[in-house]
Amino acid sequence: MKIIEWIGLAIQAGIGYNLVFPVFLLLIYGLRKAVVSRGAAPDSQPLLDYGIIVTAYEYTAQLPAVVGSLLQLNYDRFHIYVVADKCDISNLHFPADKVALLRPEQVLGSNTRSHFYAIRRFIRPHTHLTIIDSDNLTDPEYLNELNRYFNQGYEAVQGVREAKNLDTTYACLDAARDIYYHFFDGKVLFGAGSSATLAGSGMAFSTGLYEKVLGHLDVTGAGFDKVLQDGIVSRGYRIAFAEKAVVYDEKTTGSDQLVKQRARWINTWFKYFGYGFKILFKGITRFSLNQILFGLVLLRPPLFIFLLLSVFFMLINLLIAPVMSLVWLIGLIVFVLGFYISLKSSPTDSKIYQSLINIPRFMFYQLTALVNAGRANKISVATRQENKTQG
Repeated sequence: MKIIEWIGLAIQAGIGYNLVFPVFLLLIYGLRKAVVSRGAAPDSQPLLDYGIIVTAYEYTAQLPAVVGSLLQLNYDRFHIYVVADKCDISNLHFPADKVALLRPEQVLGSNTRSHFYAIRRFIRPHTHLTIIDSDNLTDPEYLNELNRYFNQGYEAVQGVREAKNLDTTYACLDAARDIYYHFFDGKVLFGAGSSATLAGSGMAFSTGLYEKVLGHLDVTGAGFDKVLQDGIVSRGYRIAFAEKAVVYDEKTTGSDQLVKQRARWINTWFKYFGYGFKILFKGITRFSLNQILFGLVLLRPPLFIFLLLSVFFMLINLLIAPVMSLVWLIGLIVFVLGFYISLKSSPTDSKIYQSLINIPRFMFYQLTALVNAGRANKISVATRQENKTQG
């Protein structure tokens, strides 16, 4: 019986630490911020040369707006590469001096294949590249903000994906989730001495690092960003977080779209969470705070999974161990406090706060997505509203 009890406690501890870990990171972040000064790079450093890669799969309706936004960047040294995979491009017309419109002869069906299709067709050897989704809009200062970190010596930078639309409850809740992750997995994690997690777009790299990490791999299916961040952090690099390098991202608007998107994301977590063990052990053996913290973050289940499990364990312990139930309640309160801090520390629209009352319904659809996660890769990889599910 003792062995069963210890196993039960170990399982509960493995779930419960996720409730308080963000606040623990916040404490490390606060301490480091008090003693570490991270100065800005000198303004006199030369402008870096960017290849901006935009990938589209099947649908092109939003590409004119995306490219139009990029052409408004307050920057001189860049060239845009639009990879229109399995697309009709007959109605697309862009200025040839700034935009290369590429349509692969064979269907690529993969983000990384599209990226390298563009890289092999760079009109000049760009020192850096940045990846933009086919529904993103960019802030005019996006590249200038990335430069602040590249000029400090970082070779990988993640920007912020702010909501482009808040027209439905699902879009607002999706935006709230993103704010939480950008704050804790971006700003706080990086500030605590680790690396920001990658978000699939709004991210940039030295071209050499990107080719070193993914050039020998053929990553298909969702989750190329998981493979990419593993390759970067495992090699000892840190991924910087540029909180003012903003791209505006299309948020999920309907329940059907939400289920399909989340099913693929959940499937991706189960497929790649094991990277967390590898990076964690590597960090322990190398005494690397960057890798230790990043490994712990990668092992964390999706929010709704560990929150529902936490409530389940709290209710079960009411019957068998009331003191443990109180511990779970305290952990849940700490998590809610951390979530609130993330919203208050970010520019959060009032619509997002008003949407929070619908979190139970949002979690129900994510449970539906969990049920569908096993067949997620059979779900169509392209939707008209959202092109992020392309692997």
